[in-house]
Amino acid sequence: MESRMLGSLWPVSPLTIGGGGIGQVWGPTSRDEAVATLREAIEAGITLIDVAPTYGNGEAENVVGEAFGGSLPDGVRVSTKSHVAQEPDEAYKALVIALDQSLDRMKLSYVDVFILHSQILPQPDTDRQSWTTDLDSFQEKTRPALEKLVEQGRIGAWGITATQFSEVLDTVFSADPAPAVAQMVANVMDAPGDMTWTEGPARPRHLVALAKRNGIGVMGIRAVQAGALTDTLDRDLEPDHPARVDFERAAPFRALAAELGESAASLAHRYALSMSGVDTVVLGVKNRAELAECVKAAESGGLSPDVIAMIDERMHPLRAE
Repeated sequence: MESRMLGSLWPVSPLTIGGGGIGQVWGPTSRDEAVATLREAIEAGITLIDVAPTYGNGEAENVVGEAFGGSLPDGVRVSTKSHVAQEPDEAYKALVIALDQSLDRMKLSYVDVFILHSQILPQPDTDRQSWTTDLDSFQEKTRPALEKLVEQGRIGAWGITATQFSEVLDTVFSADPAPAVAQMVANVMDAPGDMTWTEGPARPRHLVALAKRNGIGVMGIRAVQAGALTDTLDRDLEPDHPARVDFERAAPFRALAAELGESAASLAHRYALSMSGVDTVVLGVKNRAELAECVKAAESGGLSPDVIAMIDERMHPLRAE
């Protein structure tokens, strides 16, 4: 599998094995199947694992620990995440506790990238405080805490989840220090799904370009928008769930994939891999069959400009922007 630079950090595979699937967020699987899937991903040439405590209440991290017993294969790196403390003054303490718990589940002593899972908002949002932080708190408390962990050698670098608020990200990305990586929406519909924080457009391509202008590595997420860009939804969702709404809207995409002789998931992943500025695409696969489909898509190579243009013309009415 080819390598791409993740910002200024190091080369990574174009696919990253994510924790959502193996943590049973995207439908049921078993621990044994998740472990086998993770091992097979590494054997296929994937060099980055991306997990989080919220993926199955620690399950994805437990899968990492069971799969490798505390010793990652040579050349394989790992990232995990944490939400920030609701009280900004407790940022460092909360991050240390979360990091220690994650390391214990993974049976590791170090993570290559520690990602702030909380969305950074322009202003505090008391209704969603456990999932967000505000820009002032981030700058004054959270960023210094993350930098301290780097200085202590507990983590190699830090990053953020970045799905909206270009004015905030312009400030965060242009600062010194800036995050080394950002996890950003990368799919053919430009749809963030349930990662939407305002009624305004998410503008993910604009945000990716903003990150790249500042030398930030981009980990593309939601390539299939939580299953909306696949042939069938494999879990029960309420009619108004964003993934189901987007699945219904994406019927023309599935028809186009069939015309091109590919599954919707394969075409969606190849499209995300072809998007300008995306260094690696995080997979949400939960079993070896789904993994094999994604690996095959990556090995098929990027889409030609003509195919991308055809997809864009067909999909333009479905774009979230």
